[in-house]
Amino acid sequence: MRILVAGAGGFIGGHLAGVLLAQGHDVRSVDRKDRADWHQVHPEAENVVADLNAPDAAAGAVSGCDRVFNMACDMGGMGFIESHKARCMLSVLTNTHLIAAAVDAGVDRYFFASTACVYPQRLQDSTEVVALREDDAYPADPEDGYGWEKLFSERMCRHMAEDFGIDVRVARFHNVYGPRGTWDGGREKAPAAICRKVAVAKATGNHEIEIWGDGEQRRSFLYIDDAIEGVLTLMESDVSDPVNIGSEEMVSINELVDAVSDIAGVTLRRSHDLSAPQGVRGRSSDNTMVRARLGWEPTISLRDGLAPTYEWIAAHVTK
Repeated sequence: MRILVAGAGGFIGGHLAGVLLAQGHDVRSVDRKDRADWHQVHPEAENVVADLNAPDAAAGAVSGCDRVFNMACDMGGMGFIESHKARCMLSVLTNTHLIAAAVDAGVDRYFFASTACVYPQRLQDSTEVVALREDDAYPADPEDGYGWEKLFSERMCRHMAEDFGIDVRVARFHNVYGPRGTWDGGREKAPAAICRKVAVAKATGNHEIEIWGDGEQRRSFLYIDDAIEGVLTLMESDVSDPVNIGSEEMVSINELVDAVSDIAGVTLRRSHDLSAPQGVRGRSSDNTMVRARLGWEPTISLRDGLAPTYEWIAAHVTK
């Protein structure tokens, strides 16, 4: 098939484009960043620099494509989304123009990358949080800014399907991590940030790292290979409702530091910045629905995923 990957210069989009190419598809990779800033550039793809917030650019990107994967958004880790709410919300333009163009072009199927940040804050204010089910998203109280944009865009996909007949798929990602992602600069997420801090401590001999918050906030993390498999399984299914694509293996940030330190073979002292952005106290994925309807669940443990992630980031730190 001829497939558009919007946001292909990003972390998940870059991995997705590579897998689709390996499967023999004709891939058009689009991102607004200069190609020098893409996480991955696949020479065998049609690589296009375009700002999909513009209707004409969205229409051009979709033209001639059978399917669309919309992975594009302006986002980052908690430090970024808590201080760039308007920028995160402007991503609504990308999905709006892209799905409208997909309808006009007669695209067969449209995928939208959503997030666990759509879930209500009231369900995530304890480290003893109950794993989040898909129907927990309403009554709505998502992460301010980024979460509201994603929840609105989910509704946009639903109503475009109802009114215009386009076939849609929506995945709510839970903390995807792995090699070839953002690891510094302020947009990195917790696993990459911890890997970088541990790698720097080991390289410099200054065996002390700073942790945002008390480190007891709990999360589940999904390795990139599992995420891509989940996306492709969902895309080939008949499930049009939003589904969790995440892991049920929940750990504290302190436990995450323990794991990375052990992989690196270094013992570290820790300081805690209680004024830094921390996000919710607890968040994990309930995979009951995705197991029942897709027969999918992740197979890569956190420890097994952290090892190659740390090695990749440590190599960049050293360089």
